Amino acid sequence: MKIYTRGGDSGETSLFGGDRVAKNDPRIEAYGTVDELNSFIGLARATWASSPIDVQLGAIQADLFEIGAQLAAPGSDRFPGVNRRRTDELEQAIDSIQSELPALTSFILPGGSLAAAQLHVARTVCRRAERLVVSLGESKTTIAYLNRLSDYLFVAARLANLRHGTNDVPWTRR
Repeated sequence: MKIYTRGGDSGETSLFGGDRVAKNDPRIEAYGTVDELNSFIGLARATWASSPIDVQLGAIQADLFEIGAQLAAPGSDRFPGVNRRRTDELEQAIDSIQSELPALTSFILPGGSLAAAQLHVARTVCRRAERLVVSLGESKTTIAYLNRLSDYLFVAARLANLRHGTNDVPWTRR
């Protein structure tokens, strides 16, 4: 099977089910951003090979594929997206990670260790994906998951700094 189809050469692509839409359609932008988020999480995982949260990050990547499929199949029950239970599991993971972290006493800048910086990038892409999914009027379960995922990625970035012996970068007004 060839990887290219030439079907998108005119600036359109197909959704699951066959409907053709412009490549700049808001739905394509939303699931493309979810795919971008998934790639940044993969990059963070590759950078932090000994990560204590690698299994969680892998599960999150699978969740993002579910969300992408849901977004690419509007009106279909074939791809229901993530289950509310996954949001609950993210909350438990956030609580567990936070129990290891020093309390925040100021805002922090994205950065520190390479893994933390990449997780911060993933967090900001997650926020963009959330905004795009909200604009589509998609499932509140999906929106809640993405909202919680950005919180998870924030504490994961802080954990990466802690485990790499790097301080979070405090924001100071100039």
